[in-house]
Amino acid sequence: MESTSTGQAAQDDLYRDAVDKFGSSLERLASAYEADAEKRRDLSQDIHFQLWRSFQRYDARCSLRTWTYRVAHHVAASHVIRERRIFSALVSMEELETLPDKDNEHFSAEQRMNLGRLSMLIQRLKPLDRQVIICWLEDMDAAAIGEITGLSPGNVAMRIHRIKNVLKRRFREGGSHA
Repeated sequence: MESTSTGQAAQDDLYRDAVDKFGSSLERLASAYEADAEKRRDLSQDIHFQLWRSFQRYDARCSLRTWTYRVAHHVAASHVIRERRIFSALVSMEELETLPDKDNEHFSAEQRMNLGRLSMLIQRLKPLDRQVIICWLEDMDAAAIGEITGLSPGNVAMRIHRIKNVLKRRFREGGSHA
């Protein structure tokens, strides 16, 4: 019985450490994957639960940061696939670049509007591209993103460059809905 409680304590400690270090990033990640506030709360709760469960298997072969993001992105990508309402509307980077702008609404705060536009563009990307750009926005380098996504660092760097160019172009065009 003691080894079970010791294992549970280690699992709890790892979870608390991960949340202390990366909790705000996990909330931003959930926001990037889910626009609906209620579903975002559910997604965030699911991320935290799965992260806690995952520490039963954590063997420190990768950093705590990599493990945390890998689990969180896996849960978020699974959420997107489950939510058919989003899945059918996802587009590739190339398609995002050519879609017309459907949003003509104006918001009172320019900064809030710009952030919302960028967030909406990111939410329309396919899960792998979204995962790459979200990690990059969380200040991860190509090697760390590669560990999380399974892509080579060179492929990650190329995707980041392409995604940034597409987002920048669409943003300049005033596009908020892809």
